[in-house]
Amino acid sequence: IRPPRDGGIRYRGLTQEQILPVDYEIEYICRGNRVIVGPKVRKCLPNGTWTDITLHSRCCKREDKLYIGALFPMSGGWPGGQACLPSAQMALDLVNNRTDILPDYELELIYYDSMCDPGESTKLLYDLLYTEPIKTVLMPGCSSVSTLVAEAARMWNLIVLSYGSSSPALSNRNRFPTFFRTHPSATLHNPTRVRLFQKWKWTKIATIQQTTEVFTSTLDDLEQRVKEAGIEISVRQSFLTDPAVAVKNLKRQDARIIVGLFYETEARKVFCEVFKEKLYGKKYVWFLIGWYADNWFKIKDPSINCTIENMTEAVEGHVTTEIVMLNPETVRGASNLTSQEFLGALMNRLGGKNPEETGGFQEAPLAYDAVWALALALNKTVAPLKAKGRRLEDFNYNNHDITAEIYRALNTSSFEGVSGHVVFDAQGSRMAMTLIEQLQGGSYKKIGYYDSSQKNLSWFGNDVWIGAGPPADSTIVIEEFRYLSQKLFAAVSVFAGLGILLGIVCLTFNIYNGNVRYIQNSQPYLNNMTAVGCMMALAAVFPLGIDGHHIHRSQFPVVCQFRLWLLGLGFSLAYGSMFTKIWWVHNLFTKKEEKKEKRKHLEPWKLYATVGVLLAIDVLSLMIWQIVDPLHITVEKFTREAPKGDLDVLIQPLLEHCTSEKMNTWLGVVYGYKGLLLLLGIFLAYETKSVSTEKINDHRAVGMAIYNVAVLCMITAPVTMILTSQQDASFAFAALAIVFSVYITLVVLFVPKMRRLITRGEWQSEQQDTLKTGSSTNNNDEEKSRQLERENRELQKIIQEKEQRVSELRNQLVERQALRNRRRPSSGTNQNHSNSSPPSSQPDPKSLLPPPGYPNPTSDNHSSLPPSFSNSSNLYQADSKISRNHCHNSQIPLLYK
Repeated sequence: IRPPRDGGIRYRGLTQEQILPVDYEIEYICRGNRVIVGPKVRKCLPNGTWTDITLHSRCCKREDKLYIGALFPMSGGWPGGQACLPSAQMALDLVNNRTDILPDYELELIYYDSMCDPGESTKLLYDLLYTEPIKTVLMPGCSSVSTLVAEAARMWNLIVLSYGSSSPALSNRNRFPTFFRTHPSATLHNPTRVRLFQKWKWTKIATIQQTTEVFTSTLDDLEQRVKEAGIEISVRQSFLTDPAVAVKNLKRQDARIIVGLFYETEARKVFCEVFKEKLYGKKYVWFLIGWYADNWFKIKDPSINCTIENMTEAVEGHVTTEIVMLNPETVRGASNLTSQEFLGALMNRLGGKNPEETGGFQEAPLAYDAVWALALALNKTVAPLKAKGRRLEDFNYNNHDITAEIYRALNTSSFEGVSGHVVFDAQGSRMAMTLIEQLQGGSYKKIGYYDSSQKNLSWFGNDVWIGAGPPADSTIVIEEFRYLSQKLFAAVSVFAGLGILLGIVCLTFNIYNGNVRYIQNSQPYLNNMTAVGCMMALAAVFPLGIDGHHIHRSQFPVVCQFRLWLLGLGFSLAYGSMFTKIWWVHNLFTKKEEKKEKRKHLEPWKLYATVGVLLAIDVLSLMIWQIVDPLHITVEKFTREAPKGDLDVLIQPLLEHCTSEKMNTWLGVVYGYKGLLLLLGIFLAYETKSVSTEKINDHRAVGMAIYNVAVLCMITAPVTMILTSQQDASFAFAALAIVFSVYITLVVLFVPKMRRLITRGEWQSEQQDTLKTGSSTNNNDEEKSRQLERENRELQKIIQEKEQRVSELRNQLVERQALRNRRRPSSGTNQNHSNSSPPSSQPDPKSLLPPPGYPNPTSDNHSSLPPSFSNSSNLYQADSKISRNHCHNSQIPLLYK
């Protein structure tokens, strides 16, 4: 057959040609027990072709029919059947015309209008199940209807294949064990979102959702997926009708990458609040659902008080994800049609209807591929069933084996359809490609596709950002260590170095002049220990100022150990030697006389032993500290600081510390012990301030040094503990306290000795020193003073003994006088009272005689006194009392026996 010039069709038979008129019909009839496969009637068209010219008609053996029960919503909330039903019928015609797909069977569709109503669908499902013929598969449309059908289908061992259900709840295999769908689940957006998060290196996101079941289940799935990908949902907000509070919470919690799940009307409310809170711009990225109208943000909405300009500004740059329902590539799949050829054939089926006014036109490719998925799965079951001695036409509602084979075939489906690559996941949901768009300049631009089944991201590279690139998922925090001021460290180090030189000079001077008596009397070995301890304390200043600016962090614990040991041992040597001097001076010269006599000679080994005990206590305590709880490095974090110029960057200051697990406990023990030692040193220095001794002739200077060290330590220790977070101030207080105390100690102890030896020449030998009159006189002053004090104490003791003797003799005189007075009246009575003369006032001369063994007094009382006694009246003023008690001067020597 070829088209003639006159507009008809030239038909060439065996013997002649015949021109057929327009609208001429040809009917195909098969002889015998055969049936027509393909178009049964063809009509001549004005363009010189026949109808359905691409489809072949052939005679085949009569086939067994397999029936599909379908519910197409031709009306109701989603009238998707208006385009999905013609699409499914197109697929059935093509499948039935194929000789390689179900060659022995014919698929027939039995359908009803469900009106997307679960109640109406219940009645229709009853009709499908309880009227002949038996349906092999059920094909519902809406999510609500699919939920009802899929939950009931397992009671009849029926496979359910949906073409228009997107509810995530249908992915529950326990509830819907035989359910499949070519319409992707709403959760299919989530793998695309996760892939974009990974592409732009975001590890922290936020979500805001409308509280409906579809968005809640979608968000639950997203939370699980991002957790598996190592991404954190830091903020999760929800709202029912008013999103104002939720948006404010996003702003307050510094949300940057925000996934929004809500309907279009609520989207306008959300972004009006976003504009008010300034939650947009170069620091923020919003992810929305892609099935909104392209101009959704420009539609006037009385429920918001934002202008179109405000909304346009707020939504600029947001990203949408949308399920690809029509393959963007020119690929011929299982049906041998490209996506564009399918659309052309569907438009012919619809008879010129406006696609935008036809319900389900966008989902029509899914219905088309659903029929093809079912046909390919049934075709795959023929051979396994034949091996078991079964056939598809043997299916009934009690046959589990055939249902299991159909389930396995659908579960392993994989082919190219007009909607893209068709494959189902473990929950029976379609794994489809996702279109990624971005709002650029007020219009949506395609920036990529993502195939979740192949995990393949097709990126166009035309994404546009307000800033230099994709923003950070949170405020960029730059960690910055705080280091000690190098100028301060250098200045203090210079002072410490000069102090060490001064200590070396003092130590050298003390050792060189060790044979000089004045130096020997100052216990030079203790002074040497003081100088060494001072140098060790000054050496601790250097590790005290070393931090991460100078060494690697791994070496920092070693520096911590040097700080502790140098400072601890230096204090023990320097202060311990001074404390020892004061301690022994106090012991020798502030005790009672009888105890002091036993300690006149100070043995040097006792001094060294005292210093050794103090040093051993420090060494033992430091060793226990380092073994039980060693020092390690810790990092202190401070409040983040915003630098000038870029508000999206914060500085996180960090500071390294030497510490241990129980640092406060150890410091309390050490500070308590040292504090008591300092207080005791101050007390002893005060007690011995007026003592003068030749054995330790510089104890007053030692006392001044102890005052200095104690005051500086007691001020510095608590201040440095308070200022630990301020590295410069803490180092300055600690280091300068060490430097000042060491300088004062060395100057007070050694400079006077240097000055004396230089000005008086006392560094010469001892024999030359005694030849100098002035210096020998000065050296003997202390000896003379001690001798006079010793004589004075002896005289005071003699006076005390004599006082006791005077008191005894006075009592004896009184007793003798009383005895004589009693005897005189008795003698007068015996003489007959003849001579009654008045009693004599003069004492009996015999009573004034000295006791036996004492010499008689001479007439010159004063000349008979020993010379030493002549001056005793000046020391003892009680002699006048003796004369008033009628004691003759001649008897005074008797009082001092």
